[in-house]
Amino acid sequence: MLTPKQKAYLKSLAHPLKACFQIGKEGLSENLRTDLLNYLKKHELMKVSILNNSNVSLDEIEFFLTEVGIELVQKIGHTLVLYKHSEDAKNPIVIPMKKI
Repeated sequence: MLTPKQKAYLKSLAHPLKACFQIGKEGLSENLRTDLLNYLKKHELMKVSILNNSNVSLDEIEFFLTEVGIELVQKIGHTLVLYKHSEDAKNPIVIPMKKI
């Protein structure tokens, strides 16, 4: 679970990114899950757009993502920012840690 400060940091990193995946009329498939995980394994942070013809709710998407440990950082309009820590990332993201 990310803190608000960590989410704000990830939002700032995601701002210049373009959406690299789309959720459309096929909805949430196993292929989409595999593709998301493979992309996040290399990059850790990504944007996904939800098309107008998609019949999937945000609750369904959140459940779909949390099953595999993907964090929903932000939702603006039809665009989601996703994060998943990976040891195999090319340039790992160092997010601010919680103060104890």
